[in-house]
Amino acid sequence: MSELKRLVQQEQQRLALQASLDGKKTRAERNRLGQFATPTALATDILKYAKNILPDQADVRFLDPAIGTGSFYSAYLRVFAEKPAFSAAGFEIDDHYGKPARQLWAGYGLDIRAEDFTKATPPKEETEKATLVICNPPYIRHHHMLGDEKKRLHAYISMRHGIPLSGLCGLYCYFLCLSKDWMAQGGLAAWLMPSEFMDVNYGRAVKEFLLNNVTLLHLHRFSPDDVQFGDALVSSAIVWFKNEAPAPGHMVKFSFGGSLLKPVKEKRYSIEVLREVKKWTSLPKAGESNGNANDNHNDYDNDDNGNGSNGNGTSRLVIGDLFDVKRGIATGANEFFIMSMSDVQRRGIPLEFLVPILPSPRYLKTDLIECDGNGTPEVEKPGFLFTSEIPEERIEKEFPNVWRYLEEGRQRGISGRYICRNRRPWYWQERRETAPFLCTYMGRANGKEDSRPFRFILNRSKAIAANVYLMLYPKPWMKKALREHPELAEKVWHVLQSIPVESLLGEGRVYGGGLHKLEPKELLNAPADELTALFPGRTETRTMQMSLF
Repeated sequence: MSELKRLVQQEQQRLALQASLDGKKTRAERNRLGQFATPTALATDILKYAKNILPDQADVRFLDPAIGTGSFYSAYLRVFAEKPAFSAAGFEIDDHYGKPARQLWAGYGLDIRAEDFTKATPPKEETEKATLVICNPPYIRHHHMLGDEKKRLHAYISMRHGIPLSGLCGLYCYFLCLSKDWMAQGGLAAWLMPSEFMDVNYGRAVKEFLLNNVTLLHLHRFSPDDVQFGDALVSSAIVWFKNEAPAPGHMVKFSFGGSLLKPVKEKRYSIEVLREVKKWTSLPKAGESNGNANDNHNDYDNDDNGNGSNGNGTSRLVIGDLFDVKRGIATGANEFFIMSMSDVQRRGIPLEFLVPILPSPRYLKTDLIECDGNGTPEVEKPGFLFTSEIPEERIEKEFPNVWRYLEEGRQRGISGRYICRNRRPWYWQERRETAPFLCTYMGRANGKEDSRPFRFILNRSKAIAANVYLMLYPKPWMKKALREHPELAEKVWHVLQSIPVESLLGEGRVYGGGLHKLEPKELLNAPADELTALFPGRTETRTMQMSLF
């Protein structure tokens, strides 16, 4: 039997072992522990890429800090069949995977350590450090990490590398930064990570590490529609870097779509440009041809306060100049507090306990919400939000139907949920004015020309909205203008609808399966230049003020 055929059979055994071990854990448990195995084809692509760029050297010292059952090492053996590793090691903290993996790879030169990588001591000798680090780190979100662990990791990385990682960082961010101490000078690393670090605030420190502490070589982002892990709806990226300081004039390759070896689009950017780009998922930018990007920083200016640039250095208006944006209310239990008309009638709940609320966006067939004479929205499945500040003692005496409803909520455990138990009384909802304009908080782009993951809605009813919407409240001067000239509302709505999809996607964030989300602060930064024509006095003054700074 040829060596390559033997290694292919070994990979088949590994896949069978992986499936068996995964089947003994619930999906929720693996999600909590961030255990998502790397598919064979993806692992193979990553090692083929490594072979193309790895310096020609005598020793390959392989390290995988989160080895699992050994997907990357298996790929290494097949791709580097003619060049066995001088040494190979991996860490696996979970014996559920570690013990069977050690048995599987016995005799293949792989040392699998049953140890927490974040607590292990890096080698002191340069000749013992890894020249090739390949890792799919555990995707454990910050709220599943113990506070003491965060403090320990934060202190170590801050002391060693001067990087103040945010408390919102997932474990994979710590793994990435810790790996530097395990790498030989000039060593190569590839990290398969969620792409969210490229956009979110906590990712700034990670990007600082990649731009300053190592030489970032290549960042490939998979299309959000191309989910790499069947059991984890995250949008993935591969980060390549070399353990050495970046050289003057160094250019970083960004690629998108397709595969690592055959991307749909690629572009190179200077480190100076990357420092100015707030959201790296906007790269390569739409309309750019392949090659090296122009180092004109004005193309990328975009600060956190909503004062940006339109691409030629002149100031532009953004949503935040015209509106305050808030997320819709979080009830703590929509299934209990939001009632249909039939529920209201069946339970006999008086109107004084109810506020009209819009249904989920999927039930809105139109983006123009009209209403009846009472202000109730004329939509499919209109809803009513239960809320009251009346004490329970009084409700028990005066409103028996409401009391029975609340008793049911207590029996179902609604009153003990986090949001509810921190309210007084537990069934009281946040007061919120009706917003005349709304934007859906999340959506998918299906690739069609008219596809819009975010919908802007003109609300002529008295309905408020749950937290699946963003509520746009006009600034006081704009509110006054709309009150005096009601016809302007529809014109404003049409302008909001005309905001280019690319502008909104560039401000928001994307997850696996093509799911796009837009937070209030991100919507505030979306362009709104076309509203200048509707409010010339106000917007021209604002533009003039911005141009002074």
